[in-house]
Amino acid sequence: MGKIDENKKRKKETLFNSAYELFLSKGINSTAISDIVEKAGVAKGTFYLYFKDKYDIRNKLIVHKTHELFRAAKSALDDAQVSGLDAQLIFIMDHIIDTLVVNIPLLNFISKNLVMGALRSVLLTGESTDADFYEIFLDMVSQDPYEYEDVDVMLFTIVELAGSAGYNSILYKEPLPIHQYKPFLYRSVRLIIDSHRVKNIS
Repeated sequence: MGKIDENKKRKKETLFNSAYELFLSKGINSTAISDIVEKAGVAKGTFYLYFKDKYDIRNKLIVHKTHELFRAAKSALDDAQVSGLDAQLIFIMDHIIDTLVVNIPLLNFISKNLVMGALRSVLLTGESTDADFYEIFLDMVSQDPYEYEDVDVMLFTIVELAGSAGYNSILYKEPLPIHQYKPFLYRSVRLIIDSHRVKNIS
């Protein structure tokens, strides 16, 4: 990456960080673009190089924060050297849940948008990353000793389940507090994966 690209990346990251802090402290409705650029220390024209309006940066920020969660979880997974698709996905889910438990503002910000962030980021926002979780997921599927059908549906269902159920369990303790609910959630994930498994090809 050249100096120009690094500078662009740094400015965009600064805008993301400034917007995130303001959205959390003031709320999106009370945050103006002028507030974001002032906090970021950049010109308003710079903002429009990357974003259409404050709702565009909000949507891309959701994707950005979601990918940060998945990247951190994948890094921890690589260090742990866990094998098997079901164990790998549950490890990633557990890492993300534990992160959100101690970061409720982040949980509230991304809300139930994990599916958007994980699977549809490029299509919906144009926001891509070097470590797109969908590609990581396909790689894990390809390396698993089992063959799977309808892998897109499988991932969508797992992420949707984890996103909505985890959100309610962490925030509202429904149907149980998250530490009690995890075994039920992960059992369901294993059943979903097993239902998409075709045959053992090892």
